[in-house]
Amino acid sequence: MVNRLPKNKVVGMKQSLKAINEKKAQMVYIAKDAESELFQTVEKLANEHSLQIVYVDTMKELGKLCNIDVEASTAVVLK
Repeated sequence: MVNRLPKNKVVGMKQSLKAINEKKAQMVYIAKDAESELFQTVEKLANEHSLQIVYVDTMKELGKLCNIDVEASTAVVLK
């Protein structure tokens, strides 16, 4: 697992979904403890776009990977 995600990323559900829909996403990170509806929505869209999905154990851990001081449910590394 990486220690930090690259700077070219977006964090959060809205921004992640937007990046995936606009075909700007390269890789998707999803926290396993995110709300199941959120988890499934992002996961389904990522699969439809044939994107690699990396599952992170907790939202707190994903927040740290994103170098932010709050929890994050999803993040997308941009192309």
